[in-house]
Amino acid sequence: MSSVTIPSPATASEETHWWKSRTLRRFMRHRLAVIGVAMITILVLSCVFGPYLLPYDELFIDLRARFAPPLTGYHIFGTDPLGRDIAARLFNAGRISLLVGFFAMLMSTALGTLIGIIAGYRGGLTGAILMRIVDAFLSFPSIFLLLALAAFIKPSPFMITVIIALTSWMEVARIVNAEIRSIRERDFVLAARSLGYRNSTIMLKELLPNAIGPIIVAGTLTVARAILLEAYVSFLGYGIQPPLPSWGNMLNGAQQYLDRAPWLAIVPGVAITLAVTSFNFIGDGLRDALDARSDLE
Repeated sequence: MSSVTIPSPATASEETHWWKSRTLRRFMRHRLAVIGVAMITILVLSCVFGPYLLPYDELFIDLRARFAPPLTGYHIFGTDPLGRDIAARLFNAGRISLLVGFFAMLMSTALGTLIGIIAGYRGGLTGAILMRIVDAFLSFPSIFLLLALAAFIKPSPFMITVIIALTSWMEVARIVNAEIRSIRERDFVLAARSLGYRNSTIMLKELLPNAIGPIIVAGTLTVARAILLEAYVSFLGYGIQPPLPSWGNMLNGAQQYLDRAPWLAIVPGVAITLAVTSFNFIGDGLRDALDARSDLE
């Protein structure tokens, strides 16, 4: 009678550590991803601690310092038409824009993962109906769908987050659906079925952990997309409303002063570009690091 050898806890721990170390090494070899992590870290720390290090808050008005250019006195990024410090507004706006991007990612990833895993595991009529719903949402340009929803809802950071999440989950659902369909007939899933596990248990404890890599990558890219969508909507006047600052409505307020004070648009524009580009770099690095077939070494 043949015997089955079960790895000891120590052996399993060593294998997990080995996999994590190889994944980390592959990620660290992706230079743009490392740069992206560094830039996001700098942005987050600046937005969290920056306002406490400045002599002015985002609402302080000094009419004598209107349109002060960058590096004028304590105004490292200059001032706006009301004499408010651009750096203080930028850091406080970054808190809102980054939080909207992060929580929109969590909500859209959770919704997309739920629909994708159900559609991929169940298949048949259920899967077909769910994926046709995904296709129907994808047939509408996201920005127009976002603007249509924002026009009928009172704008606030929470509602903008919800609206962005409701217009950003479809890509995650398609990725998860494809991944689940590729692993649902593997031996460990068939074994779980033969042992009488419930479908919900199989989906959450067997399938979901094996699809976590693509979900993490999709979530990282969704943060960048959410930040950009918030900037679009706020720039067009349907998003975060003044006096509450966001990078998008800072751009909106700067457009009429481009010839006189271009730094009003350049500063938030650079912040948006750095945040979106950095998250995209991180997503690319995670995709390569989590792919065992990639050979970055």
